[in-house]
Formats: sequence, C-alpha cells, structure tokens
Amino acid sequence: MTHEQLQSIAMRWFEAFNAHDLEKLLSLYDDEAQHFSPKLKILRPETNGLVTGKDAMRTWWKDAFDRLPTLHYQVTSLTANTDRVFMEYVRSVAGEEKMLVAEVLEVRDGKIVASRVYHG
Repeated sequence: MTHEQLQSIAMRWFEAFNAHDLEKLLSLYDDEAQHFSPKLKILRPETNGLVTGKDAMRTWWKDAFDRLPTLHYQVTSLTANTDRVFMEYVRSVAGEEKMLVAEVLEVRDGKIVASRVYHG
C-alpha cells in the first residue's frame, strides 16, 4: 500500500475512535486481527494484553467507550511505510492526566491485521 493509503486508514481510525463509532472502527480491521494494549493487560489480566478477532475487540472497546465517555485522541504524528503506520497521539479523558501514546497498525490487503499500543 502507498504511504497515502496507510495514512488514510489511520485517519479513518482516529475519526471512528473519536466518534466512539464501534462498527466503523471495527470495519477497518480484518476479522481475525489482533490487538495488544497495556490497558488490556491491567484491566483484563486474563488476556495478557492481547485480544484476537473483532468480537473480542468489540467487547474491549465498547467497555472503554462506556467507562470513558469523554475519551478522545489527538493525532500528533503519523509515519507510514509499505504495511505499517506508526501513530503518536495524546489520550484525553476528563478528570485524568493527558497521556502520550504510540500505536502501530499493521495493514494487509487494506485491513488492519494487528495493532499494538505503547504507553507508560
């Protein structure tokens, strides 16, 4: 994929996430995609931080949207190559300190097949 196509997927990801539009967000992912997050590891230790498939991601993100109705991401940087997008953004939730986050989306055939979140 081109740099522009990958950045477009990333921007659609941010738009869906910030709108808390779960189905639009999930439509960007392959059915068997994997998602790793340190927050998963803390809040759902049985996952060891990793969920696989849209159903598991739906459950995880629905919970996040329900718990954090003011959750919003502000893009600070996007860097893409042929099959990955490295995204940096600021996570904001009312009443919490802002958090700098990095995330990598691995894309194959126009769908995200893996995403991995990095933060302190």
